[in-house]
Amino acid sequence: MRQITVRQLRRSGLNILLALVLIIPTINTSAQVSVQDSQLKFARLLRLIDGYYVDSANVSKLTEDAIVHLLGELDPHSTYISKEEVDKMNEPLKGNFEGIGISFTIYKDTLMVTTTIPGGPSEKVGLRAGDRIVDVDEKNIAGIGLKNSDVFDMLRGDKGTEVNLKVYRKSEPELLDFKIIRDKIPIFSLDASYMINESTGYIKLNKFAATTNEEFETAIKELKQDNLQNLILDLRGNGGGYLRTAIELSDQFLKDDQMVVYTDGLNDPKRDYKATAKGYFEKGNLIVLVDEGSASASEIVSGAIQDWDRGLIIGRRSFGKGLVQKPFFLTDGSMVRLTTAHYYTPSGRCIQKPYEEGLSEYRKDYASRLSNGEMFNADSIHFDDKLKHHTLVNGRNVYGGGGIMPDIFVPLDTSSHYAYLNKLRRKNVTYNYVLDYVDSNRESLQKEYPDFEAFNSKFKVSDEAIEEIVARGEKEDVEKDEKSLEWGISKLKEELKAYIARDMYSRNDMFKILNRDDDAINKALDVLKNQNEYNNLLVTTEY
Repeated sequence: MRQITVRQLRRSGLNILLALVLIIPTINTSAQVSVQDSQLKFARLLRLIDGYYVDSANVSKLTEDAIVHLLGELDPHSTYISKEEVDKMNEPLKGNFEGIGISFTIYKDTLMVTTTIPGGPSEKVGLRAGDRIVDVDEKNIAGIGLKNSDVFDMLRGDKGTEVNLKVYRKSEPELLDFKIIRDKIPIFSLDASYMINESTGYIKLNKFAATTNEEFETAIKELKQDNLQNLILDLRGNGGGYLRTAIELSDQFLKDDQMVVYTDGLNDPKRDYKATAKGYFEKGNLIVLVDEGSASASEIVSGAIQDWDRGLIIGRRSFGKGLVQKPFFLTDGSMVRLTTAHYYTPSGRCIQKPYEEGLSEYRKDYASRLSNGEMFNADSIHFDDKLKHHTLVNGRNVYGGGGIMPDIFVPLDTSSHYAYLNKLRRKNVTYNYVLDYVDSNRESLQKEYPDFEAFNSKFKVSDEAIEEIVARGEKEDVEKDEKSLEWGISKLKEELKAYIARDMYSRNDMFKILNRDDDAINKALDVLKNQNEYNNLLVTTEY
């Protein structure tokens, strides 16, 4: 047999290395040349249109349309954001904006304050829920066809700047003058946090923003003072947000050095993200609620919890977004959010649902789930065995390829989808009724029900209220549907009571009412009653 010397091996290795060095620049250079050629080609086309096209053409709009179309050919989540939209898009995730600190509605062509943000500039000067703002900086704004965007333009502004308001208040004979100094106003990602019973806490998050982890820590500390042993984390309808925030929140539940998620892409090398030793709820029973609206960061958290057998997932299959986007600014201040990697749960699952059939079909996914029965029966959901993975502690079967499948399936509540009730909601009939009712009865309600506990135990929505809503609906061309009303009247009364509680007390109190008859929450509470059942479900799966 021929003997190969060390010198020959070294020489061979050097030759291979030199070959790679020669090949790689060639590949990169080739790609660069292709991009440059395409740039020149497109620039040439725009110059031809600008110089020779038969009619006038908006070259800037054509460019933006081309960018939107190009990104749409890549994947469903690579998107273009115009310069004007960039700041508005970032605001909810940054966790604050600068303004006067009110929630409002435009009702009967008048700007009406629905709530003042606690500690904000408006609350400090005495603005109240129910006040009508009729003049801003000596400019009348009542009865002029005001839009939400107009209100933002007038009332938001740099911290420290001044705005002068004239306000109509029912109890006052003349308009009231307010001088308000704008300040930073928090945008909360935590909708509700309270103890459902003596040992179980409930936290609902609506997004994963810059302040979410801080809000969660504040809430969990308060719940621990009330003997928190079990936690229900509600991520239903939570469309995601920052990857960093999803990792921080997962860290609240996982042990030191446990994988939370990893990302990997052709031009974005594999990165591992792991938990630390600083979580506030690493022990205690945990249930995460998800549904078809839980996406991205919500799926990172629920996937990590499920893969480590740290808690149970209850609800319906999540959205299925397993792509990571990074922002890249363009020359005019606009931006593209470009998909740069896939993310994978700790067991190795990529939960991105298929998008090979194009953006149009991708957007029909919810309708497809309804039509194939998946929303009502777990047996209608089928997984590819090739995408099977196993949880990392107890070895349960879990699947990639399309969202997080819950450990316990809860079908869609059809009562919330009655066409008649939805028409009343879409026409703002129920919401406007609540606005009018609270506006007319605020003082008597406060006197009779000084706190939420009194309101919750004693207040009942009358049949007369339902009759008025039906009558208002008919004025808005919503024809009365006796059968739907009969089946949904209890749901409608519950909704009205919850909205009144929100306007009189807090959003927290609204959820206390809405959650009483929530199927997923009640299933979670049933499981948490029996420690053995909870433990057994972490070993087996109930679809």
